[in-house]
Amino acid sequence: MLQFFAKYKFFGIFLFVLSAIIIVIIYNILKPEKRLPVYQPDMVNNELVDSTMQEVRKYHKIKDFRLFNQNGDTITQDFYQDKIYVADFFFTTCQTICPIMTDHMLKIQQKIKEDREVLLLSHTVIPNYDSVPVLRKYADEKGVIDEKWNLVTGDKKEIYDLARKSYLAAKSDGDGGTFDMIHTENFVLVDKERRIRGFYDGTSPNAITQLLEDIEVLKKEYR
Repeated sequence: MLQFFAKYKFFGIFLFVLSAIIIVIIYNILKPEKRLPVYQPDMVNNELVDSTMQEVRKYHKIKDFRLFNQNGDTITQDFYQDKIYVADFFFTTCQTICPIMTDHMLKIQQKIKEDREVLLLSHTVIPNYDSVPVLRKYADEKGVIDEKWNLVTGDKKEIYDLARKSYLAAKSDGDGGTFDMIHTENFVLVDKERRIRGFYDGTSPNAITQLLEDIEVLKKEYR
């Protein structure tokens, strides 16, 4: 009996290894590819969503916009047509979370600077102060690449509406007339159809790593 097993020992090992390889191949074929969720307003904390949008459950997209970047150029949704992009809200004199968020956005910029599919967009929440010259100075100090990253200012109500009705990324801090808002640390991942595909803590290195990974996942949808 022992001679029988010894005779077929290597054949058994071969079958075992072959079976393991086949199982791995089948698993990889059948395993569904990761797909990012499509966020709707009713999936987001109500504090970050305008009351008129809180019950929206489908078809949510970023609305058309018309703002001005650090060079004074008019930036509309056309600049981001057929692009994946990361958006956030900030202001240049912020001394709390904004410097960390900007550093992390710079890290993303470095990773995507040769990637033609991905762009960045940062909105000031105090446009009355953050004028085009102020944004230009800030961009120069931080090392913003103009072709990859727009820092935008413009009409305060439009920015407020974008933050609360489109990107779902700011808290209200006013009576509805002054359009004051408190920006959050959220980075928002937007796909080529102008849909929200992810929210990330812009102050967390781990969240930025996840964001970069999710950008690659999202890009695969367009292959």
